[in-house]
Amino acid sequence: MTSRSPASSALPRRRPAPSAPVQADRASGLSLEARRALGGLLPLIDLPEVRDLLLQVTDGEGRLWLDRSGRLAQVPGWRAHPSAVSRLAVALIAAGGRHLDELNPCADVRLADGIRVHAVLPPVAVAGAAVSIRLPRSRRLSFEEIVAGGLCGERVADLLRHAIRTRKNLLITGGTGTGKTTVLGCLLDLAPPEERILTIEDVAELRLAHPHRVALETRQANSEGVGEVHLQHLLREALRMRPDRIVLGECRGAEVVTLLAALNTGHDGGAGTLHASRLDDVPARLEALGAVAGLEPAAIARQVVSALHLVVHLEREGTRHRIGAIGRFALRADGLLTVEEIA
Repeated sequence: MTSRSPASSALPRRRPAPSAPVQADRASGLSLEARRALGGLLPLIDLPEVRDLLLQVTDGEGRLWLDRSGRLAQVPGWRAHPSAVSRLAVALIAAGGRHLDELNPCADVRLADGIRVHAVLPPVAVAGAAVSIRLPRSRRLSFEEIVAGGLCGERVADLLRHAIRTRKNLLITGGTGTGKTTVLGCLLDLAPPEERILTIEDVAELRLAHPHRVALETRQANSEGVGEVHLQHLLREALRMRPDRIVLGECRGAEVVTLLAALNTGHDGGAGTLHASRLDDVPARLEALGAVAGLEPAAIARQVVSALHLVVHLEREGTRHRIGAIGRFALRADGLLTVEEIA
């Protein structure tokens, strides 16, 4: 292994099989540093059916798994030394402008348009380093295309078009891999082109075709522990940037309260995403996030009902993403939050 390519000895450099056509558009935006870090993994980046590359150490050896159109399978015969997986993790995170070491053993970065890398070093990763590379679709899809692909029927599609047109605030929910980011991006592209959209994410993944979008991304603290820019800070900055719509890529902490406050002060047409396995689980998830910010369940319930107009819950059915339910928040008789399914 050479210092130029931490992955070069971890994966033989072989051409993709003829049956797997290559669309060289994902890797084209990668920096030279990222290309060198990926080494022998680089040819896999442009296989259009691959959505995730997962490297992990198992039984003292690095193994590679690929998610091909929703089906996860181990790559037969692929092996790497644990130290090679660790070096790959450090190099990929560095290529994205962040650092990974003993003091900061977990990190997320964006390498190119929509390519996200998450890495964890030992001893946090007990068996050895783990690297997860999430790849975007080979091309951006329109809302009409994902509806035609089975996302929902025309009645629900019309409901969502109307929600964007009338500047309703949306919460997109679902489990991991259900297409929350994809659906949110397609919906935002329906906004009028003269509107200014501010997107705020830990790692910028939203890919919009909208002509007036400003993307903000958090920043990790440097090696001295200073310079961090977190989501709550970016939300406050966004309010000063004359936004028509404010979008939080993922609600997962106290920043949800800042978002609700923004949506309750006239910034209609906003949106966010939230991890939840079922539509019925969403109120409890929001109550838990509100508790992180010191709000009682009844207080977060009142803010949510006032700020969020629709909940769009996504599910994965085999290799296809679909809308499982559309809901609306309401207050129960005891003042707590509930969600009513309307479609």
